[in-house]
Amino acid sequence: MTTIPTAAGNIDSSELGRTLVHEHIFTLGEEYRVNYQSGWNEEEMIERAINDLSHLADLGIDTILDPTVLGLGRYIPRIAKIARSTRLNIVVATGLYTFNDVPMQFHYRGPGLLFDEPEPLVRMFVTDLTEGIAETGIRAAFLKCAIDQPGLTPGVERAMRAVARAAVETGAPITVHTNAAERTGLIAVDVLRQEGVDLTKVIIGHSGDSTDLDYLSRLADAGTLLGLDRFGVDAMASFEDRVSTLVSLLERGYASSIVISHDASCFIDFFDAAAKRSVMPNWNYRHISEDVLPELRRRGVTESQLRTILVDNPRRYFE
Repeated sequence: MTTIPTAAGNIDSSELGRTLVHEHIFTLGEEYRVNYQSGWNEEEMIERAINDLSHLADLGIDTILDPTVLGLGRYIPRIAKIARSTRLNIVVATGLYTFNDVPMQFHYRGPGLLFDEPEPLVRMFVTDLTEGIAETGIRAAFLKCAIDQPGLTPGVERAMRAVARAAVETGAPITVHTNAAERTGLIAVDVLRQEGVDLTKVIIGHSGDSTDLDYLSRLADAGTLLGLDRFGVDAMASFEDRVSTLVSLLERGYASSIVISHDASCFIDFFDAAAKRSVMPNWNYRHISEDVLPELRRRGVTESQLRTILVDNPRRYFE
């Protein structure tokens, strides 16, 4: 058993329960919000999030992992307010989300740069994991990085290696945003392995966007967890494809390699809210509980297999 920090205090890993491994609460650019979103009402948005997450708890989910990090609008005081008002465990992350360059705050600082110093990203991530985030006293429990269609750009590689080194130093697990169409999960595996990361403590996020079972099997055989974590994002893979891929992986014996989620948000500023609902009406926190799990049971997936996916694998990710 392992102690896991959450936004409302520490829990034992045995208390994680049924866990969705990739759910955002707010995904937004704070600088953009402050300057251009004039209709933002902080208390109203917090109340909306509390209601959404309380409904998720009513559906039998106990914990969400929120991989909102630098680059996605992480603001822990807001998350702490929400965590105190819901029965759901909210586990937060540290790391850096970029598809290309590191933020300008790090462009000139680091090994071999204009201001030659040890990698500042590693120190930031380790501090978040061991001491707490922004003087809130709330510690991150896992790390997040990304590698999308542009591939292993210098900025992406720098962020990924910093995340890897923080993981090796602290023992914290990692989730990686990947682009399944470009098979960037394989690149992530190579880089993380080079840095000495225990690949059994890595989730290759957005693996469920792919129906390529050979690609997914290679990732699982490397030891990683497959993040089938965009249920409801039907514009990238249909409900039928996502469910069939999960069932096929179970038939291949990969139950211990699967974790699931939606990658949903209470609020996201990447697109217009009404347009998002129109194009992807199933992209919400309830879809797995209300639609996916019943369909999996209908296709013969057992309660034991569902427990492995929802309870045992997330727990093992931390332990």
